[in-house]
Amino acid sequence: MPWLALTLEVAAAQAETLSDALVEQGAHSVWIDDPGRPSHRLHALFDARANAAALLGAAAAAAGCPMPPYRAYDVADEDWVRATQAQFGPQCVAGRLWIVPSWHEAPREGVVLRLDPGLAFGTGSHATTRLVLGWLASVPLQDAHVLDYGCGSGILAIAAAKLGATRVDAVDLDADALAATGGNARANEVEVRVFAPEQLPPGDYDVMVANILAQPLIVLEPLLAARARPGARLALAGILDAQAAEVVAAYREHFAARVAAREEGWALIEGQRR
Repeated sequence: MPWLALTLEVAAAQAETLSDALVEQGAHSVWIDDPGRPSHRLHALFDARANAAALLGAAAAAAGCPMPPYRAYDVADEDWVRATQAQFGPQCVAGRLWIVPSWHEAPREGVVLRLDPGLAFGTGSHATTRLVLGWLASVPLQDAHVLDYGCGSGILAIAAAKLGATRVDAVDLDADALAATGGNARANEVEVRVFAPEQLPPGDYDVMVANILAQPLIVLEPLLAARARPGARLALAGILDAQAAEVVAAYREHFAARVAAREEGWALIEGQRR
């Protein structure tokens, strides 16, 4: 079966939001190329009969960015698989975490996460994901209870489980994301419990991560504060440098919060429950 593929150039700061908007418009898969450059190249796969201009225009409007230049072309199944696999190789984060697609051999040393690109955000290639993965690799997780809010592909939840957490809960609004997280956890032979927000059972956590966007993170502060044990550690991402001060201010009532790291115009905020 042929597919319609779109390739477009977009500013780095808009790449994640536009990727999510393309998925909302029906993209079967979206990946980000050139993640370390000021502009990113996005690739999206749609049904063959899709209207490229209409879908991209709607996605750009939803993401609040101008319509980017793009190229649309037809590809066969096997061509798309080869193109996708060529773009994704093993990635090393924080010197010991490896994100490895299923078609590559895993390295013999380090903590290996098996993860293929798919519908849900989180392949390890985006700066926000790398920031949180690096943070997780730096904090004590042995025997910890961890919450990943806005789990996407489940990459952060799975990393926490691989790094020693004894209980990992993952939450997302998107049913596809919950399915992806569950499937990826099983493929990595770790246990991650998945929940829609309203289904999350009572409990509190030692470590909490959320890689979403600045405004949803501000809204989530009371929920995360209520779920955090005294002294619990927190990492927030999906925040542009220009938004970091506002997010820190929203969390300072309950958390000792600060900007801990920056990469490609994105900030990582860490906090500890007072």
